Amino acid sequence: MKNNSDVKIMLKEALVLLIITLGAGLLLGFVYELTKEPIARQQELAIQRACGEVFEEADSFAEYSLQLTEDTLTLIQDKGVSIGTVYEAKDAEGRLLGYVVEAISEEAYAGDIVLYAGITTSGKLNGISILEISETPGLGMLAEKVLVPQFADKAVESFTYTKTGSTSESEIDAISGATITTKAVTNAVNGALVAVQDILQTNGMAKEGQ
Repeated sequence: MKNNSDVKIMLKEALVLLIITLGAGLLLGFVYELTKEPIARQQELAIQRACGEVFEEADSFAEYSLQLTEDTLTLIQDKGVSIGTVYEAKDAEGRLLGYVVEAISEEAYAGDIVLYAGITTSGKLNGISILEISETPGLGMLAEKVLVPQFADKAVESFTYTKTGSTSESEIDAISGATITTKAVTNAVNGALVAVQDILQTNGMAKEGQ
């Protein structure tokens, strides 16, 4: 049996541990509250920059209440993609130019890839901006340099990727050694295109050539 001295030592150590734990918790809470607003502001600025990059001609961006059909949702989800916030892109006179779609690929190599795609009311893809990516350095992390430029100013229904060199507007050259990243980005873009096609049909806006 432990004597009273041993019990007092154990209680003292437990009390010290409790005080340290409480202190650490309070400190973390303080740091969180201190950094919460600055982090939120930085995220908002990053989103605004992304919207501006994919819709340079737009003067304002307003959140759009997205309601996709079940068929569209299934089609997008089958690509391993989810759709986040959608913004209406408007000019200085308030005319609708198109939409900026947040698309999240859940099947990348090292975590989700979050990108923003700017798509006009005619269905043309202005381009994409990658907000979050954590792929392998020197491989998947080349997506910004290698993949993003290939999606600019393309008027296609959907994209595929190739390892042998693109031969059409709808083909994307894969990053050498990073096929999974290429597929994830391509699927995210295709998910955004499908979402906007659904929006255009719902709002009765026919695409050019239809």
